[in-house]
Amino acid sequence: MFYWFISMLELRHLKTLIALREHGSLVAAATDLCLTPSAISHQLKELDHWYGVEVVNRRSRPVSFSNVGERLLRLADDVLPQVQIAQTDITRIVHGQTGRIIFSSECHSCFDWLMPLLNQYRQQYPDVDLDFAAGFESNPHELLQNAEFDLLITADPIALKGIEYFPIFEYESRLVLSTTHPLVRKEIILVEDLAEQTLITYPVDKHRLDIMAHLFIPANIQPKHIRTTDLTQMLIQLVASGRGIAALPDWVVNEYEQKGWVVSRRLDCVSPQGLRRTLYAGYRTEDKEKNYFEGFLKQLEKFSKKRAMYYED
Repeated sequence: MFYWFISMLELRHLKTLIALREHGSLVAAATDLCLTPSAISHQLKELDHWYGVEVVNRRSRPVSFSNVGERLLRLADDVLPQVQIAQTDITRIVHGQTGRIIFSSECHSCFDWLMPLLNQYRQQYPDVDLDFAAGFESNPHELLQNAEFDLLITADPIALKGIEYFPIFEYESRLVLSTTHPLVRKEIILVEDLAEQTLITYPVDKHRLDIMAHLFIPANIQPKHIRTTDLTQMLIQLVASGRGIAALPDWVVNEYEQKGWVVSRRLDCVSPQGLRRTLYAGYRTEDKEKNYFEGFLKQLEKFSKKRAMYYED
């Protein structure tokens, strides 16, 4: 019985009933629906025939509805908005306007610039779900390849099948000291000077820390102690209090140095240009075919060009 009800009743009938309620006459309803009055009348006769009663009293002014007609109107009020929502969602899916991007980052402090970028992206793609992978993985590149997440922020790209890396920007990892630290007054800082210090850093594998991977480990030297914290502000406070030294990206150091909390120095014991690194966005090549993902890459490229001006000035 239910199947018969659905097969006989069509969306066009429900739209017609709504138009009749809104306009009160066949002529006005037909104009609204871009139909002829006779086409409206034919639909009403179909409904009368199927249900065995008059659904709409066409003789009254405005038209009135029987109990069956009122029940069909309630159905129309429930169904038609859902149909419209579904049609809109399907259009967005077909045109790549909806989906999900899961991010992972090997960089604790990258959220300082990434979050404003994501807020801008949400304004253009409000139906894209943005999420972050939990924790810091030991093999993020392989997890990216296996679709555990969709975009990886890293300074250490690895050649893997189906994975591409976009260079976001170059940065300088700078030595961070308290304003009263003895090394502030030293003209040339050697790696041996740093070996006597407590290194304050994030709780990640030492090979993923710029200062460890590109200064201490190559020199076969270890800092005297290593202390970790998850929070950048806590790290800065510990350095400012003279509890140790740190190495942070320039975009992080600049804010706190301008406030007078800490002092930064170039790590020219690595090279005359300091400890320079490039930050990349890794992603699966196939994802570029998705409109919403391509949109994020374009926004990232625009941000990259603006950030590059930092070193041109």
